[in-house]
Amino acid sequence: MPDSLSTTFAALADPTRRAILARLSSGEASVTEIGAPFDMSLPAISRHLKVLERAGLIERGREAQWRPCRLTAEPLKDVADWIEGYRRFWEHSFDRLDDYLKELQGKDKPPGGKH
Repeated sequence: MPDSLSTTFAALADPTRRAILARLSSGEASVTEIGAPFDMSLPAISRHLKVLERAGLIERGREAQWRPCRLTAEPLKDVADWIEGYRRFWEHSFDRLDDYLKELQGKDKPPGGKH
């Protein structure tokens, strides 16, 4: 059974699902509203929504005949927290590279500071 981070990444791997999440970031919407910009059937949109729902990225409500979908951002925070460690790693690596390049530039200067 995959862990929640793997499930979230699998759901985010599809560009249609990422576009759906972007749409839901501006507010809840019905399946019909979500599907409008896509060239696919409503059953296909519903399958994408099920993947997002299983990953915990959206919730579906029920208000009479309207079934609104809304973004649930907590799994995205888990992804951001996981990625943060790698961002720090790369920043540290770039800082070390910058220091090394400055050191090399200092060695290339002729004595006396003239070029």
